[in-house]
Amino acid sequence: MTKNGEDSPLHQSSEAPGKGDSAANDSGPLNTSLVDAKSCNEHNDALKLTARNAAGEISPYQPRPPLLPRLSKSSRSISVEETVRTRRLRNSQESLSDPVETGSSTDSLKEDHTAPAPGGFVPSTAATTRNEQDFNVRPISAVTAGSPVFRDRVSSLSEYERRPPSQQSDPTDHWARSAKVRLSPVQPTGTLPALDKSFASASFRAANRIDRDCLDYAVLAREKLGERLHRNLSDSRLLENMGSDSASVNSMRSTYSVLSPIRPQDVRNRSFLEGSVLGSGALLGAEELDRYFPDRRVGIYIATWNMQGEKGLPANLDDLLLPTDSEFAQDFYVIGVQEGCPDRREWETRLQETLGPYYVMLYAASHGVLYLTVFVRRDLIWFCSEVEHATVTTRIISQIKTKGAVGIAFTFFGTSFLFITSHFTSGDAKVYERVLDYNKIVEALALPKGLPDTNPYRSTPSDVTTRFDQVFWFGDFNFRLSKDRVDVEAIMSRTVGGDMGRLLEHDQLSKEMKDGSIFKGFQEAPIHFLPTYKFDIGCDIYDTTSKQRTPSYTDRILFRSRQADDIKVVKYTSCSSIKTSDHRPVISVFQVKLRPGRDNIPLGAGQFDRSLYLEGIRRRITRELKRREAMKNQSSSTICTIS
Repeated sequence: MTKNGEDSPLHQSSEAPGKGDSAANDSGPLNTSLVDAKSCNEHNDALKLTARNAAGEISPYQPRPPLLPRLSKSSRSISVEETVRTRRLRNSQESLSDPVETGSSTDSLKEDHTAPAPGGFVPSTAATTRNEQDFNVRPISAVTAGSPVFRDRVSSLSEYERRPPSQQSDPTDHWARSAKVRLSPVQPTGTLPALDKSFASASFRAANRIDRDCLDYAVLAREKLGERLHRNLSDSRLLENMGSDSASVNSMRSTYSVLSPIRPQDVRNRSFLEGSVLGSGALLGAEELDRYFPDRRVGIYIATWNMQGEKGLPANLDDLLLPTDSEFAQDFYVIGVQEGCPDRREWETRLQETLGPYYVMLYAASHGVLYLTVFVRRDLIWFCSEVEHATVTTRIISQIKTKGAVGIAFTFFGTSFLFITSHFTSGDAKVYERVLDYNKIVEALALPKGLPDTNPYRSTPSDVTTRFDQVFWFGDFNFRLSKDRVDVEAIMSRTVGGDMGRLLEHDQLSKEMKDGSIFKGFQEAPIHFLPTYKFDIGCDIYDTTSKQRTPSYTDRILFRSRQADDIKVVKYTSCSSIKTSDHRPVISVFQVKLRPGRDNIPLGAGQFDRSLYLEGIRRRITRELKRREAMKNQSSSTICTIS
C-alpha cells in the first residue's frame, strides 16, 4: 500500500495481462461510458508515477497499470483523438532514437513490437491494422520473463540503466539526452538493373541439364512445381541461405538426383523393360547416347603382352594400364595375354587392384594360356549387352592350347565390338604357317551366337571380322624382320625421332598385309617404338643367348571398322618399364564412334565379377595402409649422432 492507501502499481499490474487480453480480443463494441478529458489526465498522471517505486528506485521494466477500455467509434471526442495521435508520434520517434530498438538487423524489428518508450505504452500493430481509429495499447508487463524478446532487452541494458538508483536522474531527461538524429534511408535515383534469372554457378547449371525430350519440364518446374521442389528437399536448413529463384532450387535438386523427370505419356508410349524397336525411343537410343557421349565417341585402351609364362608378376602395373603421359583414363580396358602366368585369377585380381573402384570386370575368357579380360567403367555397364566368347586352337593336337585365339563380343549401345587376342606359330621363316593360323581363326571363331547383327547385309559367313562394327585384333603374331641382326641393329642405331620406316621395310606382317593375304580390311597405326622382341629378362638388351634372335615387331594391335573413320588412333606405343618377360607390352588408345541402339539388343543387366571387385579393392586399401605405415616408420627411425 502507498501513503494514499491506494494499491501499488505492481499490484495493479498483476491483473493487467488479463484485462489487456480481454480488451484486445473483444471484437464487439465496448459498453463503457465516455471518458472525459479529466479522467484521461488523471490516468496519464498515474502512468508517470509508475516510473518510480515507493523507495524511489527506477527500473527500465517497471510493471504498468491496466489498459483503458477501447472507446467506441461513435462516442470518441476530438480531444481524445488528438491525444492518441500525439502519443503515437512521440512513441514512434522515441523508438527510432532508442539505441536498443534501432539495430542493424531488420529481423529484430519484425520480431519485437513491444519496445519500451518513455511514455510507457506502445501501440499494438494488430489493432492499428484492424482499425486506424481504434486505440489499443499493451503494457510492458504483458511480455513474459521467459520471452526471448524480454531476455534480449535485459541483455542490452545501457550503462545508464545499470547505475545505482541514486545516480540516475529523471528518465525523461535521459531519453531526451540519448536521442540521436537518424537519417532517412537513401532511395535509388533510377531503376535498379534486373537480376539474372539464374545466378547459380555454371557447374550447377551443367549438372542439372535437362534433356531435349524434357525441355518443357523447366517451365513446369518454375511455374507449378516451385513450392513442391522446396518441400521435397529433406534438409530445410540448406534452403535458408540460398536464393529463392528456380535456378537455385534446381541446383539444390541436382545434388540429390541427376535423373530427369518422366512424363506419364512417355511411359504409356513405351515399356522400359522391352521397349520399342525404334531407335529414337529405345533404352539404348539417341537420347541416352547423347547424354553420356555428346560427341558419340568412346575411349578404348588395349594392351597385349606375352608374359613368357613367368610366375612372378610385376610389383606395379600402373605403367601398363595408367601411363603418366595420358591425360584421362579410358572407358574400356581390354587386356590380352599370351603365355600367361599359371594363376589366371591372380592376374585378374591384380588388374582390378590397379584400375580401382571406378572399373569392373565385364568379362574374362581364356584358351589355355591365352587370357582376354575386359574392364568397363562401372557407370557404363548398363549399356552393355550380354557378352559372348569363343576360342580356336591352331595346333594340330587340340589339347595343346598354347597357340590359337580367344574372342569376346558384345554390343555397347548400338555398336557391336569384337576383341581377339591370338598367338601365331613362331619361327623366323614360318610366314605361311602364320597365314594359315589367321585363316583358320576367322573361319572357325563362332561369334556372334545370340547377339543380333547390327548390319547383316555386310556380313560374310566365312569371316568373323565382317560380322561386327568395330574389330580389334591384337597379340603375339610372331612376324619377324627379314634381316640379319647386325643390319637391324645398325638401322636402329641410325634411327632419329622415332622414325622406324627403314626397319618396317623388312617387316613380314606389313608385307603380307600389303599383298592382301592376311588381315584383310585391317589397319595399323604408325609405329614409332623399337622392336618389342626379344630382350634379356630385367634389362633393355636384346637377346644375348646363343640363338641371337633378331629384334622384331612380334606384338601388334590391328583394327577394322565397317564405316570409314569410325576409329581414331590416339596412341600406339610400347611399355618399356615392364621387364619381367622377353617381350615388351604394347598398348594403344582409340576413340571409337558409337551409334544408337535398339531395344532388341539383350542387355547384360549390369552383371560383373563382384567377388573380384571386392578382392581388388581390399588389396588396394591394404597396399595403401602398408605404404603409409612404411613412411611413418621411416620418419620415426631417424638416428641422431653426436660428434
